[in-house]
Amino acid sequence: MTDVNTIASRYIELWNERTPSRRRAILSENWASDARYVDPLMSGDGHDGVDALVAGVQQRFPDFRFQLLGRADGFGDHVRFSWGLGPDGADAPIKGTDFAIVRDGRIKSITGFLDQVPQGA
Repeated sequence: MTDVNTIASRYIELWNERTPSRRRAILSENWASDARYVDPLMSGDGHDGVDALVAGVQQRFPDFRFQLLGRADGFGDHVRFSWGLGPDGADAPIKGTDFAIVRDGRIKSITGFLDQVPQGA
């Protein structure tokens, strides 16, 4: 059985990790080697592709961090959770909901939706 809260927490941990070697370790531990990420703005395949996406978001928003909004839920190998991206201690100006498919305890795919994006972000 998939622990939806662990999957969501590890996902957020990846997006907040700024040390490239540690980020790669998180990917290796928690993502399938052939994982796929897609949202309305970007997509990436495998550990290299996902790592490049995370690094790009961190470069674009250097003072922002991801946080879980509410609790994750799901069934079987499907997980849904919402997140916010913004400065610590403030309401997140960017929010989204992601859907994960998990295989053998690792993220196989993420399909992301942007729920709130300020104009010009």
